[in-house]
Amino acid sequence: MTYSRRQRQARILRVTRSIHRLLGISLFVFFMIVAVTGALLGWKKDVGWMQSRTAAGSSFELSEWKSLASLTATAEDYMAREHPELSAVIDRIDVRPSKGIVKISFERHYHGLQLDGTTGNVLVDEYRRADLIENLHDGSFLDDKLGSGRLIKLFYTSILSLALLGFTLSGFWLWYGPKRMRRRR
Repeated sequence: MTYSRRQRQARILRVTRSIHRLLGISLFVFFMIVAVTGALLGWKKDVGWMQSRTAAGSSFELSEWKSLASLTATAEDYMAREHPELSAVIDRIDVRPSKGIVKISFERHYHGLQLDGTTGNVLVDEYRRADLIENLHDGSFLDDKLGSGRLIKLFYTSILSLALLGFTLSGFWLWYGPKRMRRRR
């Protein structure tokens, strides 16, 4: 059976609509998570409950600061004393000379400290909600919970980015295809 050009185009539109619908239904929850967490991350510096304000240390002059070894030891001791149920293993150190502080994040949880670079005093002891939201956004939350390295994050981001590309292309065709069919009457 031979199809006319118009019938072929109508068939392609029906198949495209089915694929578009199937992708939408199967990935709805994941796109909602990415959309909500993405919006929250965009607003994180402007919403107080997500991220603490950066404290100000007593000196911005690095030559007056304690060594990183001393500051990390202070942070580890503080965590062991104040939060013994949490890991004191440091994951990341963010040095902010213009603020006079050092921000320290720890492995396996979302707690963080801000230390005065000069005195070593703990200025802020915070739960880093923005880090949790970022890990939900990119799928690494499941990697952390299941101990799968970066496998889940890579799979999650690959599938969602390919699906978004698929939605963009099929959505364009669902918009443009009927216009093209009407023009060819």
